[in-house]
Amino acid sequence: MTEFRERMVEAFGAAQASWIARDHVFAGLGQRTVDEALERGTDAKDVWRVVHTEMRLPPRLR
Repeated sequence: MTEFRERMVEAFGAAQASWIARDHVFAGLGQRTVDEALERGTDAKDVWRVVHTEMRLPPRLR
């Protein structure tokens, strides 16, 4: 989980990473936020793949 949060901060910056995790709804997570998906037990690697794809992050952040 620590690595996941570090990746979010690297990709978006600390303030925006927190906002995205809490408030942004992702289609690939079943119309859930990152925090909701993680709370429901979705693997962090799977959540990161969705974030990476839907936010169109550069390949270096995979």
